[in-house]
Amino acid sequence: MSETVNARSGGELVTLTALFLSFLKVSLLGFGGGLVWTRRIVVEQRQWMDDHEFAETLTLCQLMPGPNIVGITVCVGSLLRGLAGAVAAVSGFILIPLTIGLSLGGLYLRHAHLAVLQHILSGLSAAAAGLLVATGIRLLIAHRGRPGAWFFAAFAFAGIVVFKLPLMIVFLGLAPLSIAAARVEGVRA
Repeated sequence: MSETVNARSGGELVTLTALFLSFLKVSLLGFGGGLVWTRRIVVEQRQWMDDHEFAETLTLCQLMPGPNIVGITVCVGSLLRGLAGAVAAVSGFILIPLTIGLSLGGLYLRHAHLAVLQHILSGLSAAAAGLLVATGIRLLIAHRGRPGAWFFAAFAFAGIVVFKLPLMIVFLGLAPLSIAAARVEGVRA
């Protein structure tokens, strides 16, 4: 199996340790979800992808079953180092959260009745929602020259938030239309 090199880093081979530690950092910083931190580390800090590549990878991962962040972790690791890279990235991503999650789950089961715990969890969920919205805006900015992307983002937002439609219904309704629009946009370009 040939090993992939990162063209942006002067052709240097991305090490398995770098993948493991980068996604370990994502998992430590990304409490409640790591999409924001994954983008920051992969695009801004390590420059393993640009915004457009990251947005395309995220789109692909939204088509796959399971959490998007796990799909992105697998895709980035696989892109940079093949199967070993995917294993290193996923291992880094799940090691600490699995340990912490099991520990906190046990504590929560024992102390779920405490009001202070309920308040802490409410605050954390609000912060996580804010980070997710900010990441969505950054991903949309990567498509600022594509009015069709803004159009479909607005319709998806309206379908889910305003009309309370299930995500799968919105996805199945908009995906074929957005693919056709992208094809037409690509023909005109």
